Amino acid sequence: MLKDKIHFEISERKTILHLVDVGCIVVALYVFGDFFDLTYLKSTVSNIFHLAVLVFYLKVIGTILEFYNLQVSSNEFQVIKSTILTVTTTVTAYLLTPVYTPELPTNRLQILAFLLVIFFSLLLWRVFYVRFLASKRFLQNALLICDNDQLEELILGLENIDPHYKIIAYVNDYLVISENEFHSYLDGVKTKDLLSYVKEKHITEIVIGTQKPENITTELYQQLLKLLESGKVIREYSQVYEAKTQRIPVQYVERDFYRFFPFSRSNQNRLYLAIVRILEIMLSVIGLLITLVLIPFIFIVNAFANRGSLFYTQERVGKDGEIFKILKFRTMVENAEAEKAVFATFNDNRITAFGKFMRKTRMDEFPQFANILKGEMAVIGPRPERPFFVKEIAEIMPFYETRHVIKPGLTGWAQVNYSYGESIEESLIKLQYDLYYIKHRSFFLDFSITLKTITTVLFYRGQ
Repeated sequence: MLKDKIHFEISERKTILHLVDVGCIVVALYVFGDFFDLTYLKSTVSNIFHLAVLVFYLKVIGTILEFYNLQVSSNEFQVIKSTILTVTTTVTAYLLTPVYTPELPTNRLQILAFLLVIFFSLLLWRVFYVRFLASKRFLQNALLICDNDQLEELILGLENIDPHYKIIAYVNDYLVISENEFHSYLDGVKTKDLLSYVKEKHITEIVIGTQKPENITTELYQQLLKLLESGKVIREYSQVYEAKTQRIPVQYVERDFYRFFPFSRSNQNRLYLAIVRILEIMLSVIGLLITLVLIPFIFIVNAFANRGSLFYTQERVGKDGEIFKILKFRTMVENAEAEKAVFATFNDNRITAFGKFMRKTRMDEFPQFANILKGEMAVIGPRPERPFFVKEIAEIMPFYETRHVIKPGLTGWAQVNYSYGESIEESLIKLQYDLYYIKHRSFFLDFSITLKTITTVLFYRGQ
């Protein structure tokens, strides 16, 4: 068995953060509560129900405030900021629910101690994580087998997503290796040297990126079998890409639908669909009530800052390609597309000043609850696009119309992970996210999207 360098997968790093966070809080509250005889601290950890409430608040609020975002967790400055926001919000929520938490102490200094103990226990652990577990010593070394013209695109596609994942070498025996500047830092490994190189460099994963089976020579195939027998992980590039980016790499699989179907069973699960529909009706009623409250405010502001009609409707493509009319608060100047339909862009001069505010806060989308109530849209799903753009993009992009196997959504996996598509290229990225959602659709993913949507609104990231 070859000795591997220690590394952590994305899922493992997230699990470590979640588990150690809870462990640090429990130990710190117990030790300080016992040592200084602070009853509020001790009662929190001695009562399982109280502790469960605290952990629940931490996980939900932490997810919304990006406390468990790996990019945030790997930056010391952002960790400090995120810890302050998460701890203060979590403790405040905990203190404001006395029915489910311990009775507030008569000595108010215990409340301050409760806050400080949780804050410093989490902060010290997270700083340790940044300086040690998120450092270069735990990089995962990988080797790529690919066609020569794929090299730059495939490497950047993975390393830009996961900074702890490093492709240090590539195998390319069947084409002349060009000596260009990009991969001058990479080792070009010959097949005959593969076993010894993998052992020497502590490579733990081999990624097959070539799309030409004939380029996997007999000699290379035999070497890969020996590596597999020695415990090395061998994965196809699209599997690695999907796991790390949480997108479907349609640009690498052309029209090979069989590699991705069947999509999530939830798409045909009647119980799942029925529960989701009931929740959508409830949310739609609440959303429309909020819309009624917003209308007078928006009407008054529109009279000064956004003159024209209050609402606008537009044709969009729904489930199974059916056309419906979406309802929104108007955010652009009147007759913004008098000449032709164009993508909305960043800092689009057609969007009014108040319209920008509504888009950032997602306020403009509240009238769409009417579409959800009618069954034309869902709360979560791919963003509904206009027929003109659907036709244009589908001619260029494989898989695009696969988005229409489910209802379009008010929010979705693409919306919370990426900005509005301003071009065909960016529409491709959003399509990858949409197909990932359709493939992995579940209550858990829906809940994750809901929390990320709250994050988008709180951090003013709508567009």
